[in-house]
Amino acid sequence: MTKSNPIIMISSIYKSLTKAEQKVADFVMADTEEAVYSSVTDLAEKSGVGETTVIRFCRKLGFRGYQEFKLAVAQNLVSPEEHVHGKIEENDTLEVVSRKITTQNTHALENTLNLLQTQALEKAVHAITSASRLFFFGIGSSGITALDANHRFMRFGYNVIHSSDSHIMAMNAALATKDDVVFGISTSGSTKDVVDAIRIAKENKAFVICLTNHARSPITQYADVILLAASKESPLQGGAFASKIAQLHLLDILTTVIGLKDKEQTLHSIEQTAKAVLDKMY
Repeated sequence: MTKSNPIIMISSIYKSLTKAEQKVADFVMADTEEAVYSSVTDLAEKSGVGETTVIRFCRKLGFRGYQEFKLAVAQNLVSPEEHVHGKIEENDTLEVVSRKITTQNTHALENTLNLLQTQALEKAVHAITSASRLFFFGIGSSGITALDANHRFMRFGYNVIHSSDSHIMAMNAALATKDDVVFGISTSGSTKDVVDAIRIAKENKAFVICLTNHARSPITQYADVILLAASKESPLQGGAFASKIAQLHLLDILTTVIGLKDKEQTLHSIEQTAKAVLDKMY
């Protein structure tokens, strides 16, 4: 079966779908752009079905899963340039491009601030400052964000472990205890390796914090605290800088609050780590 245009494919097999699968098809055809920006959990809820129905629907269209289906829809929705660069036009001057990107990133920061819940932030701060160990998990671009978080908390003097390898994440999660905090970062909230590791950690009673762009996504089902970054990505925008800036903004807020809360230890650790690398610079 060709995958050139998923919307046409949906129309061609619509009558062979179950009633539940037809609900998914109806939503996708009615609001295709919204479907592209939805997590599998979002689409399931908006369609009034379970996540397994969404996956089954995608497979009936010839796709391996929801992410492959979304990618195909995104490729046929508008031009690749618009997917990668948003509203930026090909003939825009460098000045206009710079202004548009700055506006997009500013909106991402402002919207992230509007989504921030003080209670969730306080809960995360308390859990981290009380933890025996901190684990940071992420894959791909989110793995780089996890590494940034690892570096910041290490400089604060925390016992930190970072992993972007699916096997290592799973093994670390299996060794996590109720005294540990496991921090999972996934823009989509649907990265299977990260979600699986978070699930294992939760089963071991670890305190789970997730940083994601989707409040209703698989990773949030296991989270004690959800930190939301506000920057939508289509499948063609994976690792978009706007999403990373929003994630780092949240981490900056979180670490700054923690630094102020435990000022003496934080300053001591920062001074010690700074001295340790003095001879590495000219």
